[in-house]
Amino acid sequence: MIAAIILAAGMATRMGENKLLVEIDDRPLVARVVDAALGAELTSVVVVTGHEADRVRAALEGRPVSYAHNPDFAAGMAGSLKAGLAVLPAETMGALVCLGDMPDVSSAHISRIVAAFPPDGRAICVPTRQGRRGNPVLLGRPFFAEMQALTGDVGARGLIAKHPDLVREIPMDDDAVLTDLDTAESWLAYRKR
Repeated sequence: MIAAIILAAGMATRMGENKLLVEIDDRPLVARVVDAALGAELTSVVVVTGHEADRVRAALEGRPVSYAHNPDFAAGMAGSLKAGLAVLPAETMGALVCLGDMPDVSSAHISRIVAAFPPDGRAICVPTRQGRRGNPVLLGRPFFAEMQALTGDVGARGLIAKHPDLVREIPMDDDAVLTDLDTAESWLAYRKR
């Protein structure tokens, strides 16, 4: 019972526009991430909206996802994590936290992370590429209370540091888990590739 929480609430201030709505191969960036999660056949996919919520929902029209809204999206990522966790089904054993701006993460990447998740849920599964940790990160139910206590613009990094003995690193064969598009420069570099 693994659910995805897609973080799609941010203002993209470093980008200058809503990067989640910029199209890559005729699909908005956020739709690429959602489609990857849906293709991995998770129990549920929750999209957390905030900034330009109506436009993000319109970009995902017709996809079988549920939504959570973070009205305090300007305060950072922690509020979006909390909003997503709050709407997960009670039987959810793990939450796969996906950034909405990772264009190359595929269903195969997600399935590989989920396959490493233990039945008891006592793990934080982190994809790696050549020794560097990336995203998305899968956290078991035992960490949900700590995630609910986070504040500001922080994600799972603090939990990973706090529980190093429970971290499972999953090596990946490409850079997809390291590639996010935060700035106009990163977009330009991505398009050139």
